[in-house]
Amino acid sequence: MVERPSPEKLLRLLHEEERQTNRGKLKIYLGAAPGVGKTYAMLEDALGERALGLDVLIGIVESHGRKELDAFIKGFEILPKQTINYKGRELQEFDLDSALIRMPALILIDEMAHTNVPGLRHEKRWMDIKELLDRGIDVYTTLNVQHIESLNYVVSQIIHVPIKEIVPDSMIEIAESIELVDISSEDLLKRLQEGKVYIPKQAVLAAENFFKKGHLIALRALALRAAAELVSAQVISYRQMHGISQVWPTTQRILVCIGPNTESIKLMRAAKRLAKNLQVEWIAVYVDTPKLQASEKIRTKAINNLRLAQRLGAETRILTGFDVVKEIMDFAREQNVTLIMIWKNIRSRFRDLFFRSLTNELVRHSHEIDVYVMTGTPDDVSIQEKSVLPKKTSIFQIYLASFFVVAIATILNYLLLLYFQDRIAIMVYILAVIIVALLGQRGPSLLASILSAVAYVSFCIPPSDSFAVSHIKYLFTFIFMLTVTLVISNLVLLTRHQAESARFAERQAAALHSLSRRLASTRGVYKLLDAGVRYIADTFKCDVLGLLPKDRKLVVRSISSKGQVLDEKEKSIAQWVYDLGQVAGYGTDTLPFSDSLYVPLLASRGTIGVLRLRPKMAHQFTPEELRLLDICANQIALALEVDRLQGK
Repeated sequence: MVERPSPEKLLRLLHEEERQTNRGKLKIYLGAAPGVGKTYAMLEDALGERALGLDVLIGIVESHGRKELDAFIKGFEILPKQTINYKGRELQEFDLDSALIRMPALILIDEMAHTNVPGLRHEKRWMDIKELLDRGIDVYTTLNVQHIESLNYVVSQIIHVPIKEIVPDSMIEIAESIELVDISSEDLLKRLQEGKVYIPKQAVLAAENFFKKGHLIALRALALRAAAELVSAQVISYRQMHGISQVWPTTQRILVCIGPNTESIKLMRAAKRLAKNLQVEWIAVYVDTPKLQASEKIRTKAINNLRLAQRLGAETRILTGFDVVKEIMDFAREQNVTLIMIWKNIRSRFRDLFFRSLTNELVRHSHEIDVYVMTGTPDDVSIQEKSVLPKKTSIFQIYLASFFVVAIATILNYLLLLYFQDRIAIMVYILAVIIVALLGQRGPSLLASILSAVAYVSFCIPPSDSFAVSHIKYLFTFIFMLTVTLVISNLVLLTRHQAESARFAERQAAALHSLSRRLASTRGVYKLLDAGVRYIADTFKCDVLGLLPKDRKLVVRSISSKGQVLDEKEKSIAQWVYDLGQVAGYGTDTLPFSDSLYVPLLASRGTIGVLRLRPKMAHQFTPEELRLLDICANQIALALEVDRLQGK
């Protein structure tokens, strides 16, 4: 069987092809601080491109009075700057419209994080760069590490100065290449003293504040780490695009195998400590199999463990498949994982001898990937007991139904054998087993298979009404019937599970596509929130409220249907969800007494709002629905954040 590519791989492939054909290429020269030589390196590379015949244009390059840069710039065609009158002063800015009219093959734009003078089309220079890329123009630009949005808070803690000019990580991720321009802190301080960074007056001020040796060492470490992470992401993308299954251990990456028991919590905490010590990323995965799907509470417990891993800083994934080992190893190699962490319960050697151990199988198939095993005795046996008790009645009914289906098939065969040969009885029993298998339980299907084989030998083979096997061929008939019915029941169950997984994947893809199109065609925070609220209300059949903060207090800004109000208790729950950024309410372990589900809108800078969902009927959200809801909420939060950034 040829393995089908995953939807994620296809989306990445389409995105890569679209970016290569329609968009310009972005190259970022990244440095730890001003003066490391980013602009000089950019000009030097551009000079080489021009020598090859490429149409190169300087959009804007700041020399800050450095004579060697001024001399270098004169060798290029320079786009005239536009003059903006702002508060009685004439300021020089990059002329985006002139650049679009000129349409060079490559344009050089210095200081990507620069804030434009009010009155221009875009507030930030990185927005100008994005428009140039969208128009198919290649761009070279420079950036200091303190301006990267995800590192902004860390840098502020180091230098104790707020940094207002930031570039979103999404702009860094679309870069075709990133070149780290690095020198030692001693050499940079020497260049500052020699006037090669700023003019003398600015140099004295910079030395007293920003350019301290400790600050420069810390910023250099951040720059090296940021460049390594960005290049590592490109390595993963390259391996996935070219179908390379072998792991390239360019950087450490940890994968943690999560289950429904409390041992997974110990494992996650150990993984968090290890990832923190190694300063690496870690991923928590849960494999959803047909066997586990029989118990919804076990799956819900595993999903809750995944949420805990997410709060601990992990990237979380839910994998679907029949072979747990294969799914884990394929995903590990796809993500360039170097270490797998798993829990192994201590059990008897007899059980290890006759029953498959997930840990042993992972070690056997790990090859170049290291496996870290934590051991102990199971201390959460109550999960399976609790999950089975509520379903005891329904399972008993299914067993009883399988018995009656076989009984009806036997009566039908007894009547048919008066007119037809005994071969038709086999087909009737096979049909009965398929009907039982459609109920979706493995145990009743097995019972129906055995009962059908026994009933066929007992009532359809002479002498009837007895279980005497008079000829050796009937023994083979019994074995054949049992084997065929078992195979058919298993195939029906596996096909049903595949169909359910495919339907949910299709629904998830369609939902995200529809939501993204709605959000992309809408502008304004309130309109975006209203579009998201109405879409979630239609998709999940709920009454939805959208709440946004005003002076740190949540206020209802969007309503899916009239007549919805929030009492004081619900306001306190929504405020708790906003403050902590955690899901709470109906169907969760936090504040489960509520009849509504509260979902935070998480953005890169924290929680920016809350959605309240109240099911119109007594409906328990499944783990798949909760995951789809989380993805939709993240899409809405991202749209709101981008709209706010562009509106500033």
